[in-house]
Amino acid sequence: MQARHVLSAMALLGMAAQAQACRLSMALEHWPPYLVTQPNAAPTGLDWELAQAILKEAGCKLDVQPELPTSRRQRLFEQGQLDLMLSASNTADRRRYARFSIAYRQETVGVFSRSNAHRHYQHITSMDALVNNKLALLAPKVGWYGAAYARVQPTLSATGKLSTFINFQQGLRMLDAGRADLILGDSGALRYEARAQGIAISPVPLVAMRAPVHLMLNKANTTQADLDRINAAITRLEQQGVLGAIRGRYGEP
Repeated sequence: MQARHVLSAMALLGMAAQAQACRLSMALEHWPPYLVTQPNAAPTGLDWELAQAILKEAGCKLDVQPELPTSRRQRLFEQGQLDLMLSASNTADRRRYARFSIAYRQETVGVFSRSNAHRHYQHITSMDALVNNKLALLAPKVGWYGAAYARVQPTLSATGKLSTFINFQQGLRMLDAGRADLILGDSGALRYEARAQGIAISPVPLVAMRAPVHLMLNKANTTQADLDRINAAITRLEQQGVLGAIRGRYGEP
């Protein structure tokens, strides 16, 4: 009888250890409206709320590190010093060092002009049209913005028509100062920052990418079991309408 109690206790301890096994670290990044950081306040934002709900449902603990610049955060993730990144595109290159959850929302990468010049760009319906018209483009320094942009990026760089920015605040100031004709980036983030800065922008017909985004887990520090747990949580929360309700509060489908 005593041996049976010991075995039962060991089994319970094993189950408890398994339940606590999913522990992930991530660094913050101020990227409104998806992740908003403020001094002496808890993070907020669409992706933050979605990730919190998913990880809680999955039984994963999140260790949050201070805010880092995008390029440094990406480098630390690739080096295995961070376990999780939000709002990630699933690419072949990243699959070398990362595993991806199923999608938890959709993103749109758009191209915008200053509103007072919007009428001049209604014929820009493709990346080829942008290149052929010799237009200058501002684009984020780091990230994946679709195959069409990746294809023309070397040409834009070689002809001096591409300038990059570190964050949307910088990029929009460059656009407002006339450093380029157009700016490319996440549509929601660009609109949010433009409103905050009082800069009027309008989308051109060209949409660079519409695609699902995922939670990205460092492959060296996580297991397939961790990913399965997170995917199951996303599936349950979608079926229950929890994730849809969060997205709806931010005007996302």
